[in-house]
Amino acid sequence: MTLTSITHHVAGQGGKYVAHVEGEEAQGTLEWEPGEERDGKDVRVATHTIVPKPIEGRGVAGELVKRLIADAREQDFLIDPQCSYVEAQFKRHSDWSDLRA
Repeated sequence: MTLTSITHHVAGQGGKYVAHVEGEEAQGTLEWEPGEERDGKDVRVATHTIVPKPIEGRGVAGELVKRLIADAREQDFLIDPQCSYVEAQFKRHSDWSDLRA
């Protein structure tokens, strides 16, 4: 798989990350909405991670979560992983615990 890019799109108060895979029309997405501020930091609630069948099994969902984590570190916000996939990734990566809302 060649992941060409992940873009971030703000929509209203929330937004989504979109994964573009070279040679594919299908796109993976990770959606978030705003949560209650915690410890003086904004919270983004990760609500859904969707990877269509044509591009599943290629690590797209993992890359979407990594981008969310990178943005949380860079922009200093916390994540409430309500999406089951994002929650599973938090359990696998104890080094992300400081980003959990």
